[in-house]
Amino acid sequence: MDVVYPHSSGTRKPTSAAPAGACDAHMHVYDRRFALHGSADAMVDNATAGDYRLLQQRIGTQRTVVVQPRVHGTDNSVTLDAIRVLGAANTRGIAVVRPDVSNAELERLHAGGIRGIRFTLYTPANAATDFSMVEPLAQRVHAFDWHVQLHWSADQIAAHADLLARLPCTIVFDHLARLPLPDALSHPAFDVVSRLRDNGRTWVKLSGPYLDSKTGAAGAYADTAAVAQAWVRQAPERVVWGSDWPHPTEPAAKPDDAVLFDLLGTWVPDETTRRRVLVENPALLYGFPETTTPETSE
Repeated sequence: MDVVYPHSSGTRKPTSAAPAGACDAHMHVYDRRFALHGSADAMVDNATAGDYRLLQQRIGTQRTVVVQPRVHGTDNSVTLDAIRVLGAANTRGIAVVRPDVSNAELERLHAGGIRGIRFTLYTPANAATDFSMVEPLAQRVHAFDWHVQLHWSADQIAAHADLLARLPCTIVFDHLARLPLPDALSHPAFDVVSRLRDNGRTWVKLSGPYLDSKTGAAGAYADTAAVAQAWVRQAPERVVWGSDWPHPTEPAAKPDDAVLFDLLGTWVPDETTRRRVLVENPALLYGFPETTTPETSE
């Protein structure tokens, strides 16, 4: 009998095998045992750390980065618990905090595996933070060698270019930097992110192709290839891949995670570079132990 994978269409495994130490650098855990923030409509059931293990078995990744979801607000207990359940050696987390967070709390989060904070300002009305908090919090977390992770629209990135240039810490842009298709490379945000990447501490996540694709699943998200390949060409040492499971923006029809994993082969055809994206880059960004020799099967 085929295994049913929560929040994932299809049952087949990816055509391409994940190398040893491969990391899914962007996923979320939702769990009603922990406090909810704002509208409960944003809650996703059957998306616990235990449910995610099934997806790991399907796509073959061994390392994970749990990103605090909006519905759990600034109570990062759900993410800390997921790190513990999935294994602290192979799991890191991205928290959501506000400027009044204490140093003691930041130290507790660091000890629990948190390595960055996220600003999900793409839809500001639902956000737990705002643009005024970005710079002061970036100063705070820089002391812990954390990064700031930004889910901003391309227009927001362009409008806040000066703010971004002032940030002292590493910056990670979510979901291909949310450049609108089909003319992603001509949007002013492409130049903003490109200039930031010249500083050597700005990264892009190769994730969420369905968020801006016009061709969609029926077209195998083919229109995302140009922008994904542009980010890889520009700085192959500063991109990571993420599944975005459980795909909270796609309530009606969940994407096929095998297709999403195989899409990386289109974005990054070179096997050595693809291994870098899946293994070496996340080890550097999130502080995983290095994996130098991939496992081979008999």
